[in-house]
Amino acid sequence: MTLIKSISGIRGTIGGYPGDNLTPLDIVKFTAAYASFIKESSNSGKPVIVVGRDARISGEMAHRVITGTLIGMGCDVTDIGMATTPTTEIAVTKENAAGGIIITASHNPKQWNALKLLDNKGEFLSAEDGEKILSYAEKEEFSFVEVDELGKITQKQYLHEHIQSILSLDLVDTKAIKDANFRVAIDCVNSVGGIAIPELLYALGVKKIFKLHCAPHGNFSHNPEPLPENLTELSSLTRSSKADVGFAVDPDVDRLAIYCENGEPFGEEYTLVAVADYVLEHTPGNTVSNLSSSRALRDVTVQKGGNYYAAAVGEVNVVAKMKEVKAVIGGEGNGGIIYPASHFGRDALVGIALFLTQLAKTGKKPSELRRKYPSYFMSKQKVELTRDMNIDNILEKVKERFSNEKVTDIDGVKIDFQDKWVHLRKSNTEPIIRIYSEAGSEEDAKNIGEKIIKLIKELA
Repeated sequence: MTLIKSISGIRGTIGGYPGDNLTPLDIVKFTAAYASFIKESSNSGKPVIVVGRDARISGEMAHRVITGTLIGMGCDVTDIGMATTPTTEIAVTKENAAGGIIITASHNPKQWNALKLLDNKGEFLSAEDGEKILSYAEKEEFSFVEVDELGKITQKQYLHEHIQSILSLDLVDTKAIKDANFRVAIDCVNSVGGIAIPELLYALGVKKIFKLHCAPHGNFSHNPEPLPENLTELSSLTRSSKADVGFAVDPDVDRLAIYCENGEPFGEEYTLVAVADYVLEHTPGNTVSNLSSSRALRDVTVQKGGNYYAAAVGEVNVVAKMKEVKAVIGGEGNGGIIYPASHFGRDALVGIALFLTQLAKTGKKPSELRRKYPSYFMSKQKVELTRDMNIDNILEKVKERFSNEKVTDIDGVKIDFQDKWVHLRKSNTEPIIRIYSEAGSEEDAKNIGEKIIKLIKELA
């Protein structure tokens, strides 16, 4: 199960046999299917597709295969090279492109890569459109163009434009940040964040930056998921360098983890909570996060007079809900901030700019800011999938077992108890069932998660 086709794109491990892993043949097939879909839906004889990639080792190989395939399908390519996921999303709209492909496996280890597919708004495709592309790929319903109709490649850089768009946001105050004389520690896990984050910080007026793993060679120096167990070096550096704050990102820079001045993690769930608090202070309104995110966002939103809404997991679902309820900010509890005033995509660069402005304007240290928010504890556990597991059957049985509680089944099964919740769902990106739980204490959160894991194994 190392080739996963889902709402989050086409993801797999590099090497091996076609159909089982993400091989060059699989890349050609899915790229050609995407190009066919774009040509059909855009009614354009030669649509423009933006292509960007993170710095992982297989990126150049995948990039060459993808751009070559797009040309062969009669598409023009705007190649922005190594770029963050949000930079690529922004480039699609600025180029008036018909779509975009981001070559990144996000937080997955170095043996993985993926194709994330965008529409003409620089947003992830709907499930319906994704299904069409998978159908085209399965049936190999695509036709390559003749020689006179081949596309062409134009190379551009979009990081500068991305940063300038952030600096122009009303709630980003570069003067306040510059006057605060912040000392900032960063860990960019040897990917494109190592290029983008220092550039952003200098543009914001931060003069003292302490860097970890900023060389973008893709040989990740630690597990690339920005979780506390993988960020012990950043914790030590933030403390030892007397930095005011530490920031870590994943390889494609759509997730942001924050570290307090004392080296303690701010908490990935609280990245969105803190930034939303600042945004709501100045632009009251509604918020959205996914079902697996902390109740703290709901609490802060209600306190500020807005309404909180939950969406199914997956950025496209969160964005759809945000548009529906006209949310002023939203995102995912894994450190993914979606700020519509910038664009409808998770963006760690926007998160950094808003959080530094918040620190500068409040005069608070990150640890002081964190204490201001409701204190919940989350446990994130998982069960490895085996081929004989009937996931739908298991979820249905869990739902029946807890029918006396508030149950939401728009995405897996979420059980809301009075003082805690647990959410179990099949991952879009890995062959696992994720079990997220939250309670008023670490022990309670862990215990309810373990109870559900035990139940899953009994029902399997």
